[in-house]
Amino acid sequence: MRGELLNRFKEVYGDAEGADVFFAPGRVNLIGEHTDYNGGHVFPCALEIGTYAAARLRDDRKLRFYSANFPEAGVTETSLDDVVSGENAVDYKNRKLMWTDYPKGIIWTFTQNPHYKKLVKKDGKLLIDRGMDILYYGTIPNGSGLSSSASIEVLTAYIIKELYNIDISLKDIALLSQYAENKYVGVNCGIMDQFAVAMGKKNHAIFLDTSTLHFEYAPLNLGEYKIVIANTNKRRGLGDSKYNERRSQCEEALRRLHAVVDADTLGDLTGEEFETYKDAIKDETLTRRARHAVYENQRTIDAVEALKADDLQRFGRLMNESHISLRDDYEVTGIELDTLVEAAWKQEGVIGARMTGAGFGGCTVNIVHRDYIDAFEKNVGSVYSERTGLKADFYAVDVGGGPCRL
Repeated sequence: MRGELLNRFKEVYGDAEGADVFFAPGRVNLIGEHTDYNGGHVFPCALEIGTYAAARLRDDRKLRFYSANFPEAGVTETSLDDVVSGENAVDYKNRKLMWTDYPKGIIWTFTQNPHYKKLVKKDGKLLIDRGMDILYYGTIPNGSGLSSSASIEVLTAYIIKELYNIDISLKDIALLSQYAENKYVGVNCGIMDQFAVAMGKKNHAIFLDTSTLHFEYAPLNLGEYKIVIANTNKRRGLGDSKYNERRSQCEEALRRLHAVVDADTLGDLTGEEFETYKDAIKDETLTRRARHAVYENQRTIDAVEALKADDLQRFGRLMNESHISLRDDYEVTGIELDTLVEAAWKQEGVIGARMTGAGFGGCTVNIVHRDYIDAFEKNVGSVYSERTGLKADFYAVDVGGGPCRL
C-alpha cells in the first residue's frame, strides 16, 4: 500500500519527494449505541480497514487535498491562513459539507482551540507555520457508519503530530478530533468514534465510560466466530440526519428529570431509577429516547461482563436486545437495517446481530460462526435484495490497532 500511495501522490502532485505514508483505522461498535453523548458506556473496536494518506510539508502556506476515492473532484487548494482564520467554522450551517471540511477542521482546531493552541506554539510562534500536500485513500465504505469521518480526522491529527513534531497524546487527538467535528463540521457527535479510532488495539475492544473517559481494553476472544459487517448501501450523512435531533431530545428528557433526581447524565441512572422517575419527563417520545439511553448503557456493561465470562450466547442476546431498543425506542433503524438484522437472526451460526453506528442507513454488525459465513452472506443478501431492491455488501473483518506511520 505504501508504494501504491506514493506512486499516486507523484501522479497528482508531480513528485513524491519528502512524502510519507500514514494510516488510521475505521471502527465498529459492538454494543452501546447513542450512549456516548449521554454519559454512558460504549464497546467499540478498531478495524483493519481504514484511511491511508501520503503527506508532506510545503515551503509555503498552501494546503492541497486530494482523495483517491473522489478523483473527479481533483485537488482542492486553500491556504493555511484561510483555514485558521476560523471564519468558515462559525458558518457551517450555511455552507455545503465537503469531505475536505474534516481535515480542515483538524487544522483549525489545532490552531484555534485554546487547549490545543498551546501545544502548537514554541517561542511564541506557531509550529504549524507552513502548508501540506495530502493524498487520502479510504477503504471504509463512505456513509456506512464505520466512522470514515473519525478516521480521516484522527489520521490528519496524527499526520500533523508527526510532521510538525507536536507533543500530543492519542487521547488528546481523539478529543481534538471530536471538537473539530462538533465545531467545524457541525455534527454534535460524542467521543466514541474518535476515541475508538485513536486508541484502537489489535484484537481488543475498548470498554469506555464516556462520562469520565476511563477505559479498559477487553480481549475479543471470539473463538470460532467472526465479526461480519453488512452494509445496507443506503448512504446517510450525520449532518443531515436526525442525529442532532436525538441528542437534543435526550438533553431535554434529562432536563425534565432534574426536577426529581440528581443525575449529570442519563448514563448515571440505573434502570430501576429510571422507572421510578420517568413520569417527570411527561412526554412519550422523550421518555422512549431516555429509556433507550439508560437501558443501552446497562446492556453494554452486561455485555462486557458476558464476554469476560466467555458467555458468547449472552453477549449475542444483548446485541439483539440493543437493536430492538434502537428500532422501537430510539427509532434510528429503518427498513434497510431492520431487514438485514431480522434476516440475520434467522440464520444458522449467528450469535447476535444489530445495527451499528448512528443509524438511518449504514451497517449492521453480526457475530457469525466462521463455517456459516458464506451461507450467511448469501441468504441475508438475498432477503435484503428482494425486500429493498438494494444490494448489501459484507465484510468479515479483523480487529486492528490505532493510527501509525507505515
